[in-house]
Amino acid sequence: MSEHPDSGDTWIGLLRSPLPVDEASAWVVRPDCGAVVTFSGTARDHSEGVEGVTRLDYEAYEEHVGSSLSSVAEEARAKWPVVRRIVLLHRVGEVPVGESSVVVAVSAPHRQEAFDAARFCIDTLKATAPIWKREVTA
Repeated sequence: MSEHPDSGDTWIGLLRSPLPVDEASAWVVRPDCGAVVTFSGTARDHSEGVEGVTRLDYEAYEEHVGSSLSSVAEEARAKWPVVRRIVLLHRVGEVPVGESSVVVAVSAPHRQEAFDAARFCIDTLKATAPIWKREVTA
């Protein structure tokens, strides 16, 4: 569930290695789309009330992540039918500070739909995908 598909317009994945942010951004480009929006959520060294974070550890209910991510993409397409390609990738295991833990990329003919769909995808993924984060401190 990691390499981009040879056909179709949805790439979903759960990876244990660094996420291919640049490849995801390039994969959504299509000649009929004038807008590409890519969001990369990176591990940071703090969160509210927690300083000195050295890494994030993610675990997932792997058997259900694929269907959850597919549902997010389907719902985005229902809301914005002009959306063409969608990438939803999440990392599991250890994610050092500065590395990407999630990537969402969307292409559409115009920027408004691409921005709206990308925002919907990341917000819905975070709220619904069976993926959990633990912050590790020094």
